[in-house]
Amino acid sequence: MLDAQLFLAKTWPLWPSFEGATVGDEEQRRYPRAVPPKRLKVAWQSGTRRAVSYLESIGLGGLFIVTRQVVPLRSMVKILMDLQFGEVRARAVVRRISPARGMGIEFIAMTQEDRARLNKALQLMFATQ
Repeated sequence: MLDAQLFLAKTWPLWPSFEGATVGDEEQRRYPRAVPPKRLKVAWQSGTRRAVSYLESIGLGGLFIVTRQVVPLRSMVKILMDLQFGEVRARAVVRRISPARGMGIEFIAMTQEDRARLNKALQLMFATQ
């Protein structure tokens, strides 16, 4: 098992952050995360599964959705959020799963307009924390 972990750590640098990580753990991230307002929801779809869930954290690189309806790692997910400055849509991929809590999702595609709205909403969230 150790050889497999060593191999994955060398070939896939993000792999160690998936195993048992929680929001409070020290992790390497490109972008800081904000804690959204308590009632901020996200609509998401993966394959034929659709759901609306609460957000635990959000950043320019992705978000953590609170749900027990997790989908497999590396699944494609469509995201829709209604933020203070308008709707934000994105395509994303599941990067981390915590079956009891939810899943970490990385944004992989978003229009420039959606990115600008997300950035503006995040600046407001950071200012109020």
